Amino acid sequence: MAKARREIQAILKTVDIVVELLDARIPRSSANPMLAGLIADRPRVVVLNKTDLADQRATRLWVAYFAGQGLEACPVSCGDGRGIKELVRTVTETGLRRQAWLTARGVRPRTIKAMVAGIPNVGKSSLINRLAGRASARTADRPGVTRGHQLIRVGRELEIIDTPGVLWPRLSEPECAIRLAWTGAIRDQAVDSYQVAVRLADYLLAEHPQRLFERYGMEMGRAGDGQGCLQLIAIRRGMLRSGGRPDEEKAGQLLLGEFRSGKLGLYTLDSPGYEREVHDDEAAGG
Repeated sequence: MAKARREIQAILKTVDIVVELLDARIPRSSANPMLAGLIADRPRVVVLNKTDLADQRATRLWVAYFAGQGLEACPVSCGDGRGIKELVRTVTETGLRRQAWLTARGVRPRTIKAMVAGIPNVGKSSLINRLAGRASARTADRPGVTRGHQLIRVGRELEIIDTPGVLWPRLSEPECAIRLAWTGAIRDQAVDSYQVAVRLADYLLAEHPQRLFERYGMEMGRAGDGQGCLQLIAIRRGMLRSGGRPDEEKAGQLLLGEFRSGKLGLYTLDSPGYEREVHDDEAAGG
């Protein structure tokens, strides 16, 4: 964290605007609380990535919430490029306002420079690839893959700087931590992924049992709890150990993977007020 702070502070001296990348499913849990204090007077644009996996009504609520905080929030999907043009326009316009402010104070105008910052595995490299229009930033489906930083030209007026520093999320808050694990922002190898899957099964049984029924074709009322749910999924999908025992760990991996890919529906686990989970059954797809 200290290294990330130093790197960001050094880069901030050269940029006009900060682009903060969040996971649209967990905008609060995927935010680094240190960032707002670091960027000082720099304008900030919030990017809600992975909106194709998030509840659309909840995303609109989050956009309105950030607007109330004086921040522009842009929903995007780096996977299919949705919202990227709007993001470029918003960042450019915000940067131009910053440039006008500087010019009025005697600073010579120059190309707008924006810094992209975010915790691991929210899609930072994928966003930079989309902005650049080429595979210029290495990507992987695991946290912490980016190494070093690079300057990428986006159109005539904008340059993007990728930050190498790792900004850790709110791991000290249990509810944030489990949501980060559910969405894959925390590596499965770094946690007890079976227990993470059990917790997810408990949540789905309590909040969305119909989606489990639709996906796995069984009455989840028989499950009782998360562990029982994984047993039923294992039996239904033929995931059996020697002797015919259900392989609950393999079923847990399946559940996590299908939850993260949207096969179990579209979810937003953080609400703007964080008092409750926001979801919209009509927006969910199987």
